[in-house]
Amino acid sequence: MNFSKKISYKNIACLFSCAIFFILTSCEEDLTKRNGNQSKNFPSQIINNADIVQRDSGFVTLKAKAPIIEKYELIDSPYVVARKGINIEFFDKKKPKVPGKITAKYARIFEYKKFYEAKGDVRITTNEGQKFAMQTIYWDQRKKRIYTKDTVYVTMEDGSTLVGANGMTAKDDFSEYTFYNNTGDFNSKRISEKKK
Repeated sequence: MNFSKKISYKNIACLFSCAIFFILTSCEEDLTKRNGNQSKNFPSQIINNADIVQRDSGFVTLKAKAPIIEKYELIDSPYVVARKGINIEFFDKKKPKVPGKITAKYARIFEYKKFYEAKGDVRITTNEGQKFAMQTIYWDQRKKRIYTKDTVYVTMEDGSTLVGANGMTAKDDFSEYTFYNNTGDFNSKRISEKKK
């Protein structure tokens, strides 16, 4: 009888340990399946104190500085994000010594779509001296269009001002732009010169 008790205790202990093993492995598989998509949503590259220079045939087209840039490459729509702000200078071959400038508290770039967004106290200064202020702006590089639905405040190089209450669309070089529901203080001499 003693012998049978020892065998049954060993069998029970063996069965119990097998049951625990199968329970634990089945839980691990469920967690992996459930969190499989979330596990890819982390930055594949992080750049601290980023200082980026972009060139085209030796000509500097863009300089960007940001406290931190994160690159998300392992997801379906990869993007680059500057969560703590960004400061960009962009250069035109016609005026290489006078860069345009963009600053924002947040920026995100969808590289494959060639689509950019900037948010939070967005300030743009063109190389012609025009200053634009808004809260958000979007740039579709493929269509060469910039747009926003926010109120846009513009100060021209001569000091005149314009407010686009319902946003604007523009060519990405700011050679043409359209404001919606706008008001402003214009230099009448300049308008009459343009009519001639």
